[in-house]
Amino acid sequence: MTSSFAADTRNPNQALVQDVEVAIASSHSTDGISMNRRRFLKLSGVAGGGFAVALSLPVSAFSPIGTQRPGANQLELNAFVHIGVDGHVTLYSHTPEMGQGVKTSIPMLIAEELGADWNQVSVIQAPVNEDRYGTQRAGGSTSTPRNWEPMRQVGATARALFVAAAAKQMDVPAAELITKNHAVIHQSSGRSLGFADLVTQAAREKLPAASGVRLKERKDFYLLGTAVSGVDNPAIVTGAPLFGVDVQLPGMLHAVYEKCPAFYGTVKSANLEQVKALPGVVDAFVLEGEDDPNGLVSGVAIVARSTWEAFRARQQLKVDWDESNASKDSWTELNKQARTLAKRKGDQEIVASGDVDGEFNKADNKVVESFYTHPYVAHACMEPMNCTAHYKPASGGQAASIEIWAPTQAPSRIYGIGPRYLDIPERNVTVHQTRMGGGFGRRGRLDFSSEAAIISKRMQAPVKLTWSREDDIQHDFYRAGGFFSLKGAVDKNGKLVAMQNHLIGVGRDGQPESGTRLSSSEFPALNLKNYRAAMSLMETKTPCGPWRAPGANVTGWAVQSFIAEMAHAAGRDHLEFLLEIMGEPQWFEPGNTRSLNTGRASAVIKLAAEKAGWGKQLPQGRGLGLAFHFSHAGHVAEVAEVSVDANKKLTVHKVTAAVDIGPVVNMSGATAQVEGAIIDGLTTMLGMEITMENGRVQQSNFHNYIPMYIRNAPEVEVHFIQSDNSPTGIGEPGLPPLPPAIGNAIFAATGHRVRSMPLSKEGYTV
Repeated sequence: MTSSFAADTRNPNQALVQDVEVAIASSHSTDGISMNRRRFLKLSGVAGGGFAVALSLPVSAFSPIGTQRPGANQLELNAFVHIGVDGHVTLYSHTPEMGQGVKTSIPMLIAEELGADWNQVSVIQAPVNEDRYGTQRAGGSTSTPRNWEPMRQVGATARALFVAAAAKQMDVPAAELITKNHAVIHQSSGRSLGFADLVTQAAREKLPAASGVRLKERKDFYLLGTAVSGVDNPAIVTGAPLFGVDVQLPGMLHAVYEKCPAFYGTVKSANLEQVKALPGVVDAFVLEGEDDPNGLVSGVAIVARSTWEAFRARQQLKVDWDESNASKDSWTELNKQARTLAKRKGDQEIVASGDVDGEFNKADNKVVESFYTHPYVAHACMEPMNCTAHYKPASGGQAASIEIWAPTQAPSRIYGIGPRYLDIPERNVTVHQTRMGGGFGRRGRLDFSSEAAIISKRMQAPVKLTWSREDDIQHDFYRAGGFFSLKGAVDKNGKLVAMQNHLIGVGRDGQPESGTRLSSSEFPALNLKNYRAAMSLMETKTPCGPWRAPGANVTGWAVQSFIAEMAHAAGRDHLEFLLEIMGEPQWFEPGNTRSLNTGRASAVIKLAAEKAGWGKQLPQGRGLGLAFHFSHAGHVAEVAEVSVDANKKLTVHKVTAAVDIGPVVNMSGATAQVEGAIIDGLTTMLGMEITMENGRVQQSNFHNYIPMYIRNAPEVEVHFIQSDNSPTGIGEPGLPPLPPAIGNAIFAATGHRVRSMPLSKEGYTV
């Protein structure tokens, strides 16, 4: 199994013809040119044989294959599959890879339907071209559901060609043939022909209609659901250049960009001449910017011969900032304001059903009120933001253009930088996607790419912009901080009969910031007869953005912790209490397989509890905590086992997770994502928070934004329920249950209920 990164700088259509990877059928056209038999044979002769399956994906890959974007050909050269005369299969992975494993799992969908031997498959990162590949974006755990059917259809189409070719050579009906492990097999006789034996004939077969292509049933999968090592793993452990920060170009310069410590501050003056005189510095200049953090904001660029020289020069930079319109945000003041707002029902009603107040006022009901706090947090990707850009001015009749190499979750968005900042059309922008050293929502933004592109235009040379760790932490799009004011009632039988959820979050210009969300269907809104939810906003200027499992990562923490509080108030076992809330198995939104299903929820809750030994006797100071959350169409329950000593030293011994995301594509990758989400949630919960005073973020590096050490990582055990429901991704659903599971376990061990993150704020250490 091999993998490589395609960084072909040629025009995509020219490159495809020059690579002479021949289209499937001679009777179809490619890029408007009739592919007659003579042209087909000529190209196959030059190429030495082989063919490519190239079905163009529609704008929405949930639509049937064959639907086209305007101007896109249905049949193209070299889109997803190329099979050489030796039978070797090359698959093109089009989705950005940030560690979530899609560069392996998405090609596996094709390989399964094709019937390929994974050991005879290579994977190449596809170039950025949404007309050719469909949506090329990563985020929201959408890559798997978006590609589940289309990529399988691509593989099944290639399989149909091999089957048709084998049927002729064996003189048997095509219906009696299957493909597996790089061969077409006649089931009744056991005869088989390898892909290498069939390539030439398969390339001559007529492309089948998409409607006639049969997809495998799950019972017939032999590759999907197995554990497959990531295709980039050998390159990663040997330090091969896969990431954005690895890009090297001839004559490349290196840049840093200094921005105001308070968001939206602008440059009044800077000691540019002094900086320009420093060793290795090529230039230093002010960029005016605009009032949009998702682009270019005002700052000072320093360009040098090396990253080290640029960083060293920056230490001598002195800037006089104009902060008249800068952020004055204060986390201290937001806390005070939130507690005042918590006394009200909420400014914006989200949902109201039944008679909530009536249940709260019943004399026999027990009422519980709690206030939960979650801080701003940074993404802290291991690879800081970076981008390489090469602006080429107009010359010799050629229009100005730019090439950009970016570790980005949304490469197609970068094209807009051309007309927005560079005065060149999108068609003159070439984007190369590189592997990302973490993303979690941060790398969908355009700030670092915009900075690199604009600096490159100013220098008329290739420039790599590299952010320092301080840049990364102090100029992030943070997970929004916020507060939950919760109230619930249990009746004399210990049943939850009413609940009220008031989210007090942050907003900008009257609109909630990214991650400040509470939907009308948020658990347990649909499970209770009497339920009310509302939101109040506090105006802020600190930029926020998606952070792993946006919204759910904090809603799960507050709601699932509070459910455990209610169970305790009712004098009932938390597991029994939670299952009672779920009730009978049902889809709350019939026909919507991406909605909460109480049967699936109960199944993962029971499985996690069973595997963790729920109810077992534990020593003093040790406890189990349970939590469930539904997010990104994934049903996940987790049980944490912790101990706390007399000095509030916390040890997380084990986390047991039960997951239903439909059929698992790659068991190795899926397990790793759940493990990673649990560790990510735990390290963030323990000691990480972003605070700001007078608009300035107070944390700057890992000395005061402290991640968990590996010695404190718990054992993680993951169990999957492989249902026949539509698949979803797993990069995010594994995180939301972790914080409440830990909090509930701490309560079980100590009787102390934690209601604020990070835990260090409540005196816990690890």
